[in-house]
Amino acid sequence: MGRFKNFVPEGVIPATLLAFNEDFSINEAETRRHLSYVAGVEGISAVTVNGHSSEIHACNFEEQTRILDITMDEIGDDVPVIAGVYADGSHEAARIAKMSEAAGASALLCFPPHSLGMGGVRHRPEMAHAHFNTIAAATDLPLIVFQYSDELAYSLDTLVTLSETIPSMKAIKDWSPAQVHERHIKVLQSLSRPINVLSTNSAWMMSSLVMGAKGLLSGAGSVIADVQVELFQAVQAQDLARAQEISERMWHATNAFYSDPFGDMHNRMKEALVHLGRQDKAVVRPPLVKLTDAEISGIGEAVVAAGLPGAADATREAAE
Repeated sequence: MGRFKNFVPEGVIPATLLAFNEDFSINEAETRRHLSYVAGVEGISAVTVNGHSSEIHACNFEEQTRILDITMDEIGDDVPVIAGVYADGSHEAARIAKMSEAAGASALLCFPPHSLGMGGVRHRPEMAHAHFNTIAAATDLPLIVFQYSDELAYSLDTLVTLSETIPSMKAIKDWSPAQVHERHIKVLQSLSRPINVLSTNSAWMMSSLVMGAKGLLSGAGSVIADVQVELFQAVQAQDLARAQEISERMWHATNAFYSDPFGDMHNRMKEALVHLGRQDKAVVRPPLVKLTDAEISGIGEAVVAAGLPGAADATREAAE
């Protein structure tokens, strides 16, 4: 088990970014600085690494292992760490799961393998069962199923059956559109063994939380975890006016992060951290590429409009 026994995935869980040097190697010092900052935000429940926001698609097994080792060394005694399991083959996913448990992770975020595409999810749900059974056999850690919004989205029936047959399944990270998302909340959280729904719909987070999601797991938390905590707590307290005020402020940042093309969202978050003085550089690994100067400038304006700590000072310094 992880260092935090009986960890329950709920509340505000930021997914962190990964810093690179100009030669695309991992910048361990800046990664540690980022991890420390995010883990220090009061009110978060855990921190996620080796996910979309850390460009996991571009990191090999050895790098994933190193990232988790760095994370555990830097913040592992302070907050629960959730490790991503990103692999197209189930046995490779099990290998990553074993490594993550040995490193001290407290839970696993399991991405859908792209090998389930081309109709596999819809017509061969037994493939999903084979994948998660293989992972569950390799580790006792709690599993969070990443529910996509595209052809890799599991049906609700599949999610319910998985929850009934895999006791270690504890939550889903839900990227579903609004009507499906609300159905997941109502059904999965009402099972005899409830499955928590963690929203990753950062572009409409207030609506998602008002629907009743038990928390959120979001890459935007790499930049605005403090605002996410404020929003989550306001919704929990049923303070609608306060939640609306926070959501209005948050919109400036999330609208900038999640604009088209959607795949640049974490690229934009890196630029936001540079603007805020929390990272030295915003380097992404190919096939991601550097944003244009105009878009970078717009991101700076967005974090100022959102009132993020340090944003106005950074803008003032850049103008001098």
